[in-house]
Amino acid sequence: MVHFQETLISWYLINKRDLPWRDTRDPYKIWLSEIILQQTRVVQGTSYYLKFINEFPSVKDLSESTEQKVLSLWQGLGYYSRARNLHAASKDIINNHQGIFPDNYIDLLKLKGVGPYTAAAISSFSFNEAKAVVDGNVFRVLSRIYDISTPINSSQGVKTFQELAQSVLNKSDPATHNQAIMEFGALVCTPKAPKCNKCPMTLECSSFKNDTTKKRPVKIRKGTVRSRFFIYKVFYNSTEKLLFLKKRKAKDIWQNLYDFEHQEFTTKELFDEQVQAFPSEKHTVSLSHKLTHQHIMAFFVLCPTIKKKTHNELVPVKISELKTYPIPTLIKKYLEQEPEIPNSV
Repeated sequence: MVHFQETLISWYLINKRDLPWRDTRDPYKIWLSEIILQQTRVVQGTSYYLKFINEFPSVKDLSESTEQKVLSLWQGLGYYSRARNLHAASKDIINNHQGIFPDNYIDLLKLKGVGPYTAAAISSFSFNEAKAVVDGNVFRVLSRIYDISTPINSSQGVKTFQELAQSVLNKSDPATHNQAIMEFGALVCTPKAPKCNKCPMTLECSSFKNDTTKKRPVKIRKGTVRSRFFIYKVFYNSTEKLLFLKKRKAKDIWQNLYDFEHQEFTTKELFDEQVQAFPSEKHTVSLSHKLTHQHIMAFFVLCPTIKKKTHNELVPVKISELKTYPIPTLIKKYLEQEPEIPNSV
């Protein structure tokens, strides 16, 4: 165990990437980076992190913003519940913690959107609490080093790997250890084509010895991809340069983001039938968009302007102000492809 810790940290100190959230112990900045990096690659997440820090230098600044502003800055990252939880937790810190960030794992877990991994990351990086982080990289590294076949997304697997990660944690320097094992998984012990020829731990890696590296970690396949079919009516006033948006309020994808008036169809047959009914001379665009568990097929029809009185749920938005409204990536893709609408996204 000691050799594992020493080898890991020695490798990290030489090979770690220069990332902006590694130059601080500020729990706000570390929390922000961890929430952004969930389901997001570092290359993409870095620009969002810098954008948020620039716009909201402190948790107080974030708490005083509107949710719309937060969602607008988050646009393109997906999993928008992360942004909503981020905003809600910032208000909680200001209103119920006197503006002081919780300084331990247990209290951090009480913040909205903060789970065991994020709480361990903040508590160890900011306050040097001896709590092991377990993310996808850690699952992968430990499953290979110890050649564990227990599925990482099973209840037993989660328990097994959490206990193992805690047992091998360098208790005297948990911050560096946690950073190191995640970085090692990101740069060397990668999901595909792991760099075993550059790995300093092949002598103690059971999967390398047993030739099971490509089989680890084991993961149970869960669920199926749901197909959804939308026809959007895009009401547009070309004279006043207005688009009419609609806020999504239901607890569904893109909650509190804006798209257009639309109808959803239960089957592809019904969807295709309706699509074919539109005159060919209409301005139409067909797009598909994949989410983690949903595949969306969308058909957009550009329509003449409307009277606001009969469509009171629609919000008239000037094209020049479109950037201030949070919109899903699918809608952004449409606006980039419709030549009649000036590209302002």
